[in-house]
Amino acid sequence: MINFPQTLKLAALTLAMTSGLAQAQNYPNRAVKIVVPFAAGGPADNYARFIAQRLGDSFKQSFVVDNKPGAGSIIGTDFAAKSPADGYTLLLMSNTQTVNESLIPNKPFGLMKDFVGVAPINYSNLLLVVHPSVPVKSVGELVAMAKAQPGKLNFASSGNGTPYHMAGELFKYMAGVDMTHVPYKGSSGARTDIVGGQVDVMFDAETTMAEFARNGKVRALGGTGLARSANLKELPTVAETVPKYEATIWLGLMSPKGTPADVVSKLNAEMTKIVNDPEVKATWAKQGAVPLSMGVADFEKYLLADIAKWGNIVKASGIKPN
Repeated sequence: MINFPQTLKLAALTLAMTSGLAQAQNYPNRAVKIVVPFAAGGPADNYARFIAQRLGDSFKQSFVVDNKPGAGSIIGTDFAAKSPADGYTLLLMSNTQTVNESLIPNKPFGLMKDFVGVAPINYSNLLLVVHPSVPVKSVGELVAMAKAQPGKLNFASSGNGTPYHMAGELFKYMAGVDMTHVPYKGSSGARTDIVGGQVDVMFDAETTMAEFARNGKVRALGGTGLARSANLKELPTVAETVPKYEATIWLGLMSPKGTPADVVSKLNAEMTKIVNDPEVKATWAKQGAVPLSMGVADFEKYLLADIAKWGNIVKASGIKPN
């Protein structure tokens, strides 16, 4: 006797699998939007546009960057979370989002609940810089000044929970100093004001701040990696003064939860090719960026580990969103 309910279930499963495979084979057949929840002109925006161009060339389809900054990435991330889970809306994300999981628990979305990781992009160290008017020439002198005048020095960031903000909070916690946080709506505004002398201190991506340091517009005191930057070998690390200090900015792609697994895998495979391209590696190396490459499952583990890492730091430092 034929079990019709079971037969119907098998037929439905087969149809779903066939439909998903066909969707992946035809993907993308129209423009894909990459939502960037950060202001234009910063490292995240620049790399999003680079990746959009490369993916467009690979798939022979338009990949369009859509900047939606605000609220420390919450606005753009929420927009992406509520977008159709069809592979035609992607989210350019960074460790801002993994920090926000603990820093801002009452968000309208949950990163791992509402998104699936597609692929990482790259990471880069930050530079600890001061305006030339600040009378310090080393990390040690900065620590001494901040301890002697608690709260007088201020540090700029691109917004609450961003890697630049967290680098500053981590520095305060590990060095035992007090500096006043000045959040901006994007890294460009913060960068303009550190160069102009409106703020004293900033942690910024090496990929963008190194040139300002070379031109004397800011004074670089240290790099935030555990090892000295290959491009700035003469510059000591912050860890040489504050042991074990480390802070980086990394970027990746996610898509709304429910995006077909075959589409995610197809995007991951193409991203792996892009970041491992020798020309891309060489270009990014000159900028101070290191490609990141891992499969979908490993990227999910990476995301969970980063959420846990920053959750511990948020709890230990006691910082609160402004």
